[in-house]
Amino acid sequence: MNTGSCIGISTMKPCCRILISYRISSMFGDSCIKSKGLVTNNLSKSQLNPVLHNGDVRCKVIGYNKCVADPNRRVFCVSDSSWGLVKGLGKSRFCVHKDRKRGFLVIPNVASDFRNHSTSIENHVNEKAFESIYIQGGLNVKPLVIERIESGIEVVKEEDNRVEVNGLGVNLDNLKHLDENVKTEREALEIEEEAWKLLRDSVVNYCGNPVGTVAANDPADKQPSNYDQVFIRDFVPSALAFLLNGEEEIVKNFLLHTLQLQSWEKTVDCYSPGQGLMPASFKVRTVPLDGSDGAFEEVLDPDFGESAIGRVAPVDSGLWWIILLRAYGKITGDYALQERVDVQTGIRLILNLCLTDGFDMFPSLLVTDGSCMIDRRMGIHGHPLEIQALFYAALRCSREMLIVNDGTKNLVAAINNRLSALSFHVREYYWVDMKKINEIYRYKTEEYSADAVNKFNIYPDQIPSWLVDWIPDEGGYLIGNLEPGHMDFRFFTLGNLWSIVSSLGTPKQNEGILNLVEAKWDDLVSHMPLKICYPALEYEEWRIITGSDPKNTPWSYHNGGSWPTLLWQFTLACIKMRRPELAQKAVSMAERKLSVDKWPEYYDTQSGRFIGKQSRLNQTWTIAGFLTSKMLLKNPEKASLLFWEEDYELLETCVCALRKAGRKKCSRIASRTKIII
Repeated sequence: MNTGSCIGISTMKPCCRILISYRISSMFGDSCIKSKGLVTNNLSKSQLNPVLHNGDVRCKVIGYNKCVADPNRRVFCVSDSSWGLVKGLGKSRFCVHKDRKRGFLVIPNVASDFRNHSTSIENHVNEKAFESIYIQGGLNVKPLVIERIESGIEVVKEEDNRVEVNGLGVNLDNLKHLDENVKTEREALEIEEEAWKLLRDSVVNYCGNPVGTVAANDPADKQPSNYDQVFIRDFVPSALAFLLNGEEEIVKNFLLHTLQLQSWEKTVDCYSPGQGLMPASFKVRTVPLDGSDGAFEEVLDPDFGESAIGRVAPVDSGLWWIILLRAYGKITGDYALQERVDVQTGIRLILNLCLTDGFDMFPSLLVTDGSCMIDRRMGIHGHPLEIQALFYAALRCSREMLIVNDGTKNLVAAINNRLSALSFHVREYYWVDMKKINEIYRYKTEEYSADAVNKFNIYPDQIPSWLVDWIPDEGGYLIGNLEPGHMDFRFFTLGNLWSIVSSLGTPKQNEGILNLVEAKWDDLVSHMPLKICYPALEYEEWRIITGSDPKNTPWSYHNGGSWPTLLWQFTLACIKMRRPELAQKAVSMAERKLSVDKWPEYYDTQSGRFIGKQSRLNQTWTIAGFLTSKMLLKNPEKASLLFWEEDYELLETCVCALRKAGRKKCSRIASRTKIII
């Protein structure tokens, strides 16, 4: 049964009548007949006592299709059992026709475009069956207290805020929820508008063209350090926000200008790092023009790590650059950019640097501590998961974008081999769940054999006590690091999320990661998404591993701090795994706090309730990460352009098959049955 509701709106100042009726109706467009006029039985204030006080009155008008109006009144109709809210109207009347069960809602001082759509009720007005209830204070009333009722109509106030008139009920709570939803949507829109303004204010121009966004634009920061520079990793969420909003110029300029910086000569203490290294950041500086009196020019001043804290080369910068280059083509459809000769050369230089032969026995990328988002000493040297996940994603991007010819066919073959070996290595040795931990607990050690089970000679006593009770029965994750004799069992969020996005993990493992996040929501999300790692290093462990770093104290900064910029990567992973409700829950939680807290860089404490003690405000990738998350949730089809599905061809590729001599037994074939695809 279709239902509809009608609100008659008058432009007159006298008190109004509110009449609620019930009748079968059709939709909004039901025909209404113009009335010759509406005659009311005006009762004075002295005749009736006040009935309602303070708060909002919200009425649900169910199932009638007749609209009431005269030439001085306008009618507003809402279809399908809709709810309406009226407040601040001063004195009003609430009238019920008990015989016909028909009513009218008449409200003064409101205009509408719906005029002359009513049936006349003139013949009903003077009937003795009309009963009236006087309302004081308008419709802005709560709680509902009925003091006096004229005649014998039974009006009951129930405990659940439901008004019953002669057996016909109106639940006022539902209207309250509607009003709250409208208010919430309006506030969310205002927050997004604020975020866009702040993001645009952070844009850096070079020679009149936008080339990036500063790391933070905190007006209270008198010593910005390097937060006034454009970081490659920090700009990625900003770039995605602009691309998803149809603004591609700034992203294209960024990709090309950073590519030019790649070829610069880098020297640190008389040593030059390898070709292909991308800078961590750059700054636009104004310098005097040579040979000109008083003239100046703008230059880009890159930092390849020679000025960074700890002098660590940014391994992840080149990987992020490749990932962003692919995203630009996917979203804009402009594939001509990635086909340019200089861009193809840039991709090859980065890959040659990453795929260079060394002493390592594993397909994972060997790096120093602090070479990625965690850019301070945190015990992630070796083969950290974050680098492996980004490396895998960059390899998959490169395989899509590289033009195959005689000059690149060997590089493409090397990419395929590394993708195959890396996916097997991470899936087999980084994954832990309750079953795997129990296997490690029973490991034999000191196995000297090509067929050893405990290939990395992991001692069972390395299993931390917190993990035994923390790991859920359903779900698991990829550990933070793996080296000979060492497994870092900490949960690193970015690495696990990018393992999902890039399909570095198996579909079952990817699902297990989100199951673990959901099961351990209070630990990994709590009051602000998301923990950069869990748990924090504390006491003697913190002193030894971080070197007593005062910025990385327990549950702060990179040592268990909460970073809102991880939100967009979490959203992307959730959409891929068809779990958008998890992302929406996290976004809604962050939305309530970020604007009020001035968009901090990170949050401190185990629950993420305090703004970080050294956190910059108006942090650009916090703002951009929030906006990107909102846009991905609104347009999930765009998210599919940014993640990868399982590549089954890679699973069939094994470098061992290329060698005639080979081993007696390929470890991939021996373990393939253990990996659920």
